Amino acid sequence: MKFSKIIKVLLVMAFVPTIAFSKDDFKNQWDSIAYSVGTNWGAMIKNDSLLFNIDALTLGIKDAMSGKTLKLTQEQIAANFQSLQKIINERQQRIQGEMAKKSKEEGSKFLAENAKKSNIKKTASGLQYEVLQKGKSGGKTPKETSRVKVHYLGTLLNGTKFDSSYDRNQPTEFELNRVIKGWTEGLQLMSEGAKYKFFIPSELAYGVNGMGQAIGPNQTLIFEVELLEVLSDPK
Repeated sequence: MKFSKIIKVLLVMAFVPTIAFSKDDFKNQWDSIAYSVGTNWGAMIKNDSLLFNIDALTLGIKDAMSGKTLKLTQEQIAANFQSLQKIINERQQRIQGEMAKKSKEEGSKFLAENAKKSNIKKTASGLQYEVLQKGKSGGKTPKETSRVKVHYLGTLLNGTKFDSSYDRNQPTEFELNRVIKGWTEGLQLMSEGAKYKFFIPSELAYGVNGMGQAIGPNQTLIFEVELLEVLSDPK
């Protein structure tokens, strides 16, 4: 479970229905469910290295369920949740930073080795590419503001596929100045009918922020791109 969900879980824990429970035997399915939920939460707390005192945690649940006067004021409870959120945010930032550093190092090492291959070309920006198929005779070459139609396959350095227009059996269309820098530059090297393989350093892709769950921070990306058509060719 992600750090960002921990606070929600803890809030829910205070309102779990009262369940008759025996340590020697589960009386019904709800007992079994309750125990299963407890093991899940316990593992989450342990795995995320949250230094909760289990006795204090249990006492808070019991007091909230029993309707007793709580041992902390609502202001103190709110302040504690703010402290927990701060701890979680700091951990997320640290993990993000560690991932970004590792990905940057792996990408730099890969690109350095890849550049030594005779079939790989490199531009001044650091973009690397391989010509898989030359363009057709007389095919148009797009400009930075051109709208194009392409097929593509995107993978991480470990071979994980994160996107493919081929899988959808549907080419995609876009303006070159509205995509990542590696695509904007790379497609201008191609003409209609060409198929290139791009090796895009993170600074020409999604950078330190990554993109959603599929692409982490500072990831070097590999794309096979087929330029099907230049749909518009501004002067």
